[in-house]
Amino acid sequence: MPECGCRLGSARLRACPDRKPQSRRLPIQLPPPPPTRTLTKNTYSLLAPAYKAQQSMSAQAQIPVAPPVFEIPRPVDEFGQDGGKFYRCYDALAEEIDEDMVKGLKEQLDGMLIFAGLFAGVNTAFLALTLPLLSADTADDISALLAQNNAILIQVLTGRNDTVPTATPLPSAGFSPSRDIFAINALFSLSLAFAIISSFLAVLGRQWLVYYRKRSGGGPEKQRWEQLKRFLGAERWQLEPILDDVLPSLLQIGLIIFCVSLILYLRHLSPAISAIVGIPMYIGLAFFIGSAICTVQDKFCPFQSPLSHVLIWSARTIPPAIRDIIPPLLKLLKATIKLKWLLRMVAFLIYWPIMLICLRREEGSLKKWLCDLFPRAERSSVRHWLRVLIRSIKHWLRVLIYGRAEESSKSLQVIAIQRAIRTSDDPETLLHATANIIAITDVPQIQHLWSDPSFQDRFIEQVRHAYSRMLQLRGQNQVNIATASQRLYSAAAAHMILSSSSDWDIYSRFRKLIAVLEETIRLPAIR
Repeated sequence: MPECGCRLGSARLRACPDRKPQSRRLPIQLPPPPPTRTLTKNTYSLLAPAYKAQQSMSAQAQIPVAPPVFEIPRPVDEFGQDGGKFYRCYDALAEEIDEDMVKGLKEQLDGMLIFAGLFAGVNTAFLALTLPLLSADTADDISALLAQNNAILIQVLTGRNDTVPTATPLPSAGFSPSRDIFAINALFSLSLAFAIISSFLAVLGRQWLVYYRKRSGGGPEKQRWEQLKRFLGAERWQLEPILDDVLPSLLQIGLIIFCVSLILYLRHLSPAISAIVGIPMYIGLAFFIGSAICTVQDKFCPFQSPLSHVLIWSARTIPPAIRDIIPPLLKLLKATIKLKWLLRMVAFLIYWPIMLICLRREEGSLKKWLCDLFPRAERSSVRHWLRVLIRSIKHWLRVLIYGRAEESSKSLQVIAIQRAIRTSDDPETLLHATANIIAITDVPQIQHLWSDPSFQDRFIEQVRHAYSRMLQLRGQNQVNIATASQRLYSAAAAHMILSSSSDWDIYSRFRKLIAVLEETIRLPAIR
């Protein structure tokens, strides 16, 4: 024990001035044995990428990230002469739209092919049971022949001289299937036919999609306009509605017919079983029809189906068509009430071949007879309808012989701008498309550009909200960028208004933009 009476604790050693510090010997810890050379090499090879990635991430974290610089395109003198920026944005947009459409249709067609194959197999199994009922059963003929042989043997054994009728007709001679069996087989066969047709059209639809996405030779410009022509052809011939609505509807019709034929077949076997099986089928059919009716009330209802699309189309098309057809029908009915006109039409339809044969050799008699048959006012209407008929016949003959005329390059440029502004949400794509609008100087092309109602709605929306939306972008000089974008949209709108020499009523919706154009003048100057 030391004389100062302090302990060996570290705190007391520091507190006692008379005590000399003594070195403390700590226990020696030996390092673990070094690993072998192979283990060290493998461990380094595994940890080296992670170590390098950590170093690169730490280095990147120390570097400040500059906000992206967004440039507003300037109006171009000629279409597409902006360094290929609009074409680059349009190609990406068109590729995304086409790929989304083709991918969705292919998935639906694949599902239809699988379901159609399973459905055809089940339907064929039932047909194997019901088709033999259309013909006579050979067992009945065998039973009748055995009965005749037994009668002859009994007569021989008993020694009677009774005559046994041996010319008795067999049951198959006078056999005819019942109406129920005939209806059941007809419905089963019809449902199988619908399944086969839908599967065949599904395979054909996949071939259509392969041709739609097939790229031909040539440069990117040729491929761009050729793909746009294929897109217009698909819209013109309703490719997507046919593959999306018509084909599934064929399969659904076949399934409904199969359910009806199954209920009839079970009723033929047992009415009780038919009632038990029919109740859930009736409930399912009622739910299917009810879900389709719900889409008429709410267009965003998720229960979409081919039947719902037909109901929506009928609800939107039939009432206006009826309103448009009823007045002409009433006028036509009033015209046909006149007995004189009716008799003339009947005489013209019945006796004109005879009159042509009788009057073909007399010069001017045919013309005189037609003038007597139809007064001057009626002759003018008949002549007008004949001209329309002849013009339509010539048009379709020209189309059948020479084919349909393709769109010009200017029309394709206008359609590309419409497609970009209608469907894109990318600010860069919208601004480049708007900058190329100013390069269109042809009046018919400008009218074509503004003739699309969806393009009108979308463009007016962009003009109204361009300034506020561009302020929300991250980057530098948001105010200057928003001001420049608003002025670009306003310049394109003014160009479409002033470049047209047609009636201003066509651009009546532009009157709503006058206030926006006036606000554009009061925007802050671009620094």
